[in-house]
Parts: sequence; structure tokens; C-alpha cells
Amino acid sequence: MFGSKARPAPSPADPPEHAPHGLSGHLVGFVEALRAKGIPVGPSETVDAGQVLTVLDLMDREMLREGLACALVRRPTQRATFNGLFDLWFPPALGQRSGAVDVEIPRRPDGEIDILELRKMLAELLAADPSPDTARQLRELAAQMVEQMGQYQSANGPSFSAYQTLRDVQPELLISKLLAGLAAGMDDSDFGSEIARRSARSRVKQFRGTVEAETRRRVAERIGRDRVSSYGVQRQAEDADFLRISENELAELRRSSQRLARVLASRLAARRRRSRRGEIDLRRTLRRSMSTGGVPINLVTRKPRPGRPDLVLLCDISGSVAGFSSFTMLLVNALREQFSRVRIFAFVDRADEVTHLFDQVTPLDQVTRRIFAESKVVGIEGHSDYGSALDGFAEGWPDAVTSRTSLLILGDARTNYRDPALDTLLRLVDTAKHAYWLNPEAEKLWGTGDSAANRYAEIIEMYECRSARQLTAVVGRLLPV
Repeated sequence: MFGSKARPAPSPADPPEHAPHGLSGHLVGFVEALRAKGIPVGPSETVDAGQVLTVLDLMDREMLREGLACALVRRPTQRATFNGLFDLWFPPALGQRSGAVDVEIPRRPDGEIDILELRKMLAELLAADPSPDTARQLRELAAQMVEQMGQYQSANGPSFSAYQTLRDVQPELLISKLLAGLAAGMDDSDFGSEIARRSARSRVKQFRGTVEAETRRRVAERIGRDRVSSYGVQRQAEDADFLRISENELAELRRSSQRLARVLASRLAARRRRSRRGEIDLRRTLRRSMSTGGVPINLVTRKPRPGRPDLVLLCDISGSVAGFSSFTMLLVNALREQFSRVRIFAFVDRADEVTHLFDQVTPLDQVTRRIFAESKVVGIEGHSDYGSALDGFAEGWPDAVTSRTSLLILGDARTNYRDPALDTLLRLVDTAKHAYWLNPEAEKLWGTGDSAANRYAEIIEMYECRSARQLTAVVGRLLPV
């Protein structure tokens, strides 16, 4: 579509009859794909994007990318998802790139691809000084590698695979060669060596991304961009499943915890302002209405009793739910000002208080490490034991939960077939002013295997919280004011 000329390629499945046509319809489809990936795009942003298409040169693909990003992207964290979808909706070519044949992949006399020579060729291009010509050659090389090395026969016909393309080349093995080339122009200090090492890794990662983008483009032409975008484009970290979240997504969530905390704090503050008005006193309102013939013109409200509640978190930080619990602890800790007191307890098979580990000095990504290193949350076996943790919490800190306390328990309720200590949980729930359980597992899995979630749910209100977006909504709704 944009950039280099391309050979004709099989068109994807015909769009539905009701779908809009032309460039405006294409833009609408792109906006809908952004919304499906969790990027909020409203009507005004869509109109702005339409204006962008009328003033920019559509043949300048990078200028078009930046123009649409200015109109549609609100936060830097959304840019990776935007770029992935942009490459699908506004591809640089259709079919095999005709200009890419200028780059010849080295072959042996028998016609097979010479992997060693290909690695040498790739290493020279990656080590070269960055320039538009070098970037063009790398894109063309990636296109040829996908065309000649990434094809395979699937159940639905021929397709392409980025893994198969890079399986034999293994570009990560070229880092040592790149270091030798990059370090030649730098000093021999540790700083220069570290800069060269990071540059080498960055260039290899960028080339791998180029291959993956080319693969997505070729596959999208065969099965449709909607299907490819559903699994091949990076999702928003807020929509990632806590039980399957990657390290990069979890790091992104930790960086965004302060922003989410501000959103929750504003919601709580608004609810607190409304609560100051007090509830309607029906008895006094009806008595006052006697002077107006029984018409309640003037409403009388009960005088509110201001006061911020205590909040106690009891969090399972075992391997299966560590990402969910650590992010929730960080999120709630950022809301300290909304409560008179916040106490945080963690457990695997033993409970221990970790409130003091949440300070302004420790980086957010190191809090979980400090919990395991400086607290007693792991016993002899080190497997999740909710019953033991609940009993230990109730016995060790009997004053933690009072009639003013809001108790929040985090975990998947998988007890490894051990005693769930239902009686202990019942006593805690009866004592607390509010008690809720946030579970990162899908509700359909509660009670399966060693899960005691269905039994706990009979005692305490349990809510499914599988992603940060869902967690924020639930916490904002449940936290008392």
C-alpha cells in the first residue's frame, strides 16, 4: 500500500456488506481495532484522524504514522500497540516486496542457504553506522528471509513464521561480533563497553522486530488482519491476564501504578464529597412536610459522621499469583492518604506484616524481593497454605482487624488440598466492617482441583480480577469512603 512497489497478493476475506468503504471506512476499521486492544479512541479523535488523512502525503508512511499517532494516542504506553496495528492497516507493501530482490541471500553450490555467510552478512549490516540506506537494506534482507526461510504449510495452506525464519540464523549469537565492531570506535572504559553492549542488543532486537512485523504483514494477507491483530499485536498492559503476564507487561504495570492510583483517589474523593451530604432522614422529612400539607419540599438529611476507615491487605505472594498481588499492594499503598491507616500482610504458607517495606526509597520492582528476603512468609515446605496463613494472621495480629477495618484478601484460593480454615475466615469477616476477596482466576475455575474459592465465597464476597483494568474498576467500587 505504501512505500516500495509490490507484486499482487491474494486478498483477504471480503469485508461484510455493512462495512464502510473507501479511505474513511479503512480509518474506521483501524480505530475499531485500536479500541479492541484497549486504546480509548472517541469520536473527536476519529474526526481529527480523518483531518490528518486530508493534509498529509499518504505516500509518506512514517509521516502518516506520526500524524495518526498524534491524533489517536494519548499515553506513551499505547504507542507499541498503535505501531503494531498501524503496520497491519497501513502496510509498506502487498505480497512479496519487488524491491527486496536486490538483496541476495548467500547460497551454497547445492542451492541451499549458507547460514554462516548469512550470519556474516547480517552482522556487517547491524554493525554498520546507522543510515537510511542501511535501514533499507536490513528491511529488504528481513523481507527476503521471511519469503525464503519462513514459509511453511499450515492446515489452511501456505503461511509464514518468524520463529522459523530466525531459527537457524539465531541473531542473538551475533552480539559478540557486533561488540567487536561497535567497540572499535569507542574508548576501552567500562562505560564505553556497556554502551556498545546495549547498542548491540538493541540492534538485534530491532531486527527481530522487523522480521516479526514482516511476518505479520504476510500472514495478514492470507487470513485477514483482524485475526492477526488478535494474537500478533502487543496488548495493553492493563488488559494482560495476571496469571499469564510477561515481565515486560508487569514492569509497565508497576510504572503505571501511580497513574492508576490517582484515578482511584479521584473517584474516592468524589464519593467522599457526596457522602458528606448525608442520607435522607425520612422521619424528620415527613414531620417537616406537615407544614406544606404533607408535601416533602424540604429534605432533611442525617448528619454524616466523617472518618476514614482502616484498610488491611492479606496477600498471597506465591509464584502463581505474585504478579497480581505485588501490583495490587503497590496500587493500594499509593492510596494511603485515602485511609486513616493501611497495613499490608503477605503470605505463602505463613503470614507476616510487610507494611514497613513500602517506603519512598525502595523501587517498586524490588518490593517483592525484599518481602521474601526480610520477612517470614515461607515456612518449611514453601507451598501455598491458606489455612495456615489465615490461622497465623489471626493469632499473630489479633488487633489488626476491628469493627472499623476494611479487609481485602488477594489470592487464587488454591490450598494444595489443605485445611482452608473456614472458621478463622468467618471470624475475621464477622469482625471487619467490610471484607472482600479479589481472585485473579476466572470464575469458571473456582472450586476446580485444589481451589477452595467456592467454599470461601460462601463466607466472603469474592470478585474476579484478572487484569489491571478489571482490578481498578473493582477496587474503585469496593473501597469504602
